[in-house]
Amino acid sequence: MSDTSIRTRRPSARSLPLAAPLRLGRPSDTWFKPALSVVVASAVPHLTLLALGRLDLVMYTMAGSLCALYGHGLPYARRARTVAGVVLAMSAGLAVALVTASLTHSTAVLVAVGALLAAVQKVLCDATRIGPPGHVILTFVSSAALFAPQYLGQVPAHLALTLAAGAVAWLVCAGPALVRREGPERRAVARALEAAADCAADPGPRARRGVATAVHAAWQCLLASGRPTPVRRSLERLVVHAEAAAAGPGTADPDRLRAWAALTRARGPVPAPPPAEGTADELYGIEAERAASYGIEAERTASYGIEAERAASYGIEAERVALRASGGRRAARRTLLRSLGPGSHLLPIAARTLIGCALAGYLCAALGVGRPYWAIVTAASLYQANVTLTWNRTLQRTLGNLLGVLVFAAVLPLSRTGPLALILCCLFFSFAAEALITRNYWLGSVAVTPMALLVLEFGSTHPAGELIGDRVLDTVLGALAGFLAAALVTNRRAAGRVGRALEATGRARAEAEKAYAERAHAAPAAAPADLDRARRALTASLVELREAADTAAGEWWQRALPEGELLAAEQAGHRTLAATAQRLGPVARAPEKGRGPVAPAPWIGAE
Repeated sequence: MSDTSIRTRRPSARSLPLAAPLRLGRPSDTWFKPALSVVVASAVPHLTLLALGRLDLVMYTMAGSLCALYGHGLPYARRARTVAGVVLAMSAGLAVALVTASLTHSTAVLVAVGALLAAVQKVLCDATRIGPPGHVILTFVSSAALFAPQYLGQVPAHLALTLAAGAVAWLVCAGPALVRREGPERRAVARALEAAADCAADPGPRARRGVATAVHAAWQCLLASGRPTPVRRSLERLVVHAEAAAAGPGTADPDRLRAWAALTRARGPVPAPPPAEGTADELYGIEAERAASYGIEAERTASYGIEAERAASYGIEAERVALRASGGRRAARRTLLRSLGPGSHLLPIAARTLIGCALAGYLCAALGVGRPYWAIVTAASLYQANVTLTWNRTLQRTLGNLLGVLVFAAVLPLSRTGPLALILCCLFFSFAAEALITRNYWLGSVAVTPMALLVLEFGSTHPAGELIGDRVLDTVLGALAGFLAAALVTNRRAAGRVGRALEATGRARAEAEKAYAERAHAAPAAAPADLDRARRALTASLVELREAADTAAGEWWQRALPEGELLAAEQAGHRTLAATAQRLGPVARAPEKGRGPVAPAPWIGAE
């Protein structure tokens, strides 16, 4: 029952944390993948240019090599498309920057173009949910290129170097598919099992939200992985058990779930769980639903089973994955355009990025700093989903950059002992940045800053004092201007996003209840896949609702948040998920002889 006595709260300017944003967290379970990938993708072109005696071109090959940082949480089929898209986006931004730099030397024009590129890159990365490192790498490359001396005739050759290095990065990211094809799916399912085990051991609202998010991510990963294989079918069944464990945490065995998670992460065979309750002996989970929907023969001959359900999934990512099943690429484009439309919640973030980057660049130019693009990149890196998170990133970026300058001063003499030493230092800091950044952003920035400064050494040497002084000034001015823009540009659409998420959750819950009631009555037209699809839609809507609420809670100067309604919607949604968790397979589809139809669950239609 919802607690409607909870009053709505109107967020306003508030005290901002100082210590919490700097605490170290646990490292990611896959931190080594982007770290190793970017080292390999960078080493090949670096050493090639060293052999050719053209290390002055490293900036252009590095633009392509940095694309190896993207897509490591995605199945390989989607990862290949994603990294290819990142390479093209990187090349497009670099092309605009190089052409602009070759046509004008006006600092005012260069800063304006850099700020505009940063805003466009930020919105596109958020709209497509590209994942870390997001727009920061794209902005770093395009902003640096704006202030690099350039002739128009050199642009095609420099872009060719970027595309060639991007092709190496693509091979590095897609290559592991030849060794372990289902690796990303196994890790996503293992996270879902671990979240279910935590919920079973210590049930509560936070644990339920965590397992809903992990299960939703696992389904999205499996739905994006392509045609089903025996391993992927087993992974689907494990996710079904994770859902069931989350629905009845008191009856689930946390140790068994954690054991399944450990075996799923390992290189051996995927564990085979026992049949789910209420399904045929030889089939369980989604397999039972497929058999009931399409028949055994259809299930054998269908080339993509659950792909037919993809079009009903929520979110840009799922809809893009649904293209083969739903019949074209136009649906994905329409969804992307909706996220960029006049009412999009991303537009205030774009305005903050544009204003903050322009203000930072012009301030540095007015003070005579020779490299305003550092301030532009600093400001662009700050912008998160809301003001509170932007403040956290401001602290982290400032501290990390200032400490990184000290590290640069310490390693600069070593890097100047020879070209190979310079290359090895850059590769070391590339690896260290990815190894540390998942613990806290400021820790990763300690390694990113010397790497960015050492890149300048490939072209020519610069006075150490000048580099250090400019970097410190750019960091401080960029952080101040960036956060000032975030505080002044309001995002009142965050509360509107919460309202839309509440409506979507209500519709998804009603659809799940309707599908369950039809299955319980064994309606002929009620395919078991309908219930599973409705449950996934409800899970996705609950994840979106929580994300929208958390985003709005950290914003300033906006409409009051309906906290009582949020709490009631989340509780009702999780109750519906729990009540519909049992799959009614072929055996349980029809009522027994002499008995009436199965009664619907008592909560159907109740509040």
